[in-house]
Amino acid sequence: MLSVERHEKILHQLDKNTIIKVSDLSALLQVTEKTIRIDLETLEKNGLLKRIHGGATILEEENPILPIKKRQLQHGEVKNAIAEEALKMIQENDTLLIDGGSTTQALAALLGDFPVTVITNDINIAYELLTKERVQLMMVGGTRIGTSGSLFGSEASNLLKRIRVNNIFFGTTGISLENGLTVLNGIHADWKKEALSCSEHVTLLADATKFEKDALIQFASVEDLSHIITDVSLNDDLYQKFLQSGVPVTRVSF
Repeated sequence: MLSVERHEKILHQLDKNTIIKVSDLSALLQVTEKTIRIDLETLEKNGLLKRIHGGATILEEENPILPIKKRQLQHGEVKNAIAEEALKMIQENDTLLIDGGSTTQALAALLGDFPVTVITNDINIAYELLTKERVQLMMVGGTRIGTSGSLFGSEASNLLKRIRVNNIFFGTTGISLENGLTVLNGIHADWKKEALSCSEHVTLLADATKFEKDALIQFASVEDLSHIITDVSLNDDLYQKFLQSGVPVTRVSF
């Protein structure tokens, strides 16, 4: 098993259990405890967990793998401000692809005042839009993986090959100039890669805590983006570097 596959499975176990033991992971993944300790050390260096005696625990603060409901309670004003800025980019009768995530869900919550069509594979996004009469909702079919609200499978992939939308609104676990946009799960990464082909306009919604952080698997480069909407907490140096990459960046106050 490749290290990235082990890391993905370790984070999946952590998402389910909050605390994981080296011995349990060793048995589950059928590798030595020494290998697991090295894996945990690597993941800790990347800011994805905190090692404790005999195992690891979830990072409560700024942790990208916390369930969406918990993450929405953190930096709620920031996410809402980013969502309000993104709303300005949407026109009547647009067709949108909205990816799962706490900030994109905040955008979905703002829709409903004018007619749009929304395509999503995320149950939480769909739930936000369920009672909005002016939003035509298309839910992409598939199977839920782990505790995520997103659905994946051949139905979703086949639809992505056939549709074109006015704008894609993405979230990400991490973004850096060197490694692009990254997530923790290979299935999520594959979905996002396929979705990129559905529009020439791709907008990333990401608060400043996501910048210069790398998860496990890249799904896009910074150059694949049409626009980045973040918040004023993104420092000036990073802001200028991303602008120099050729991608417009909007920083919003909250």
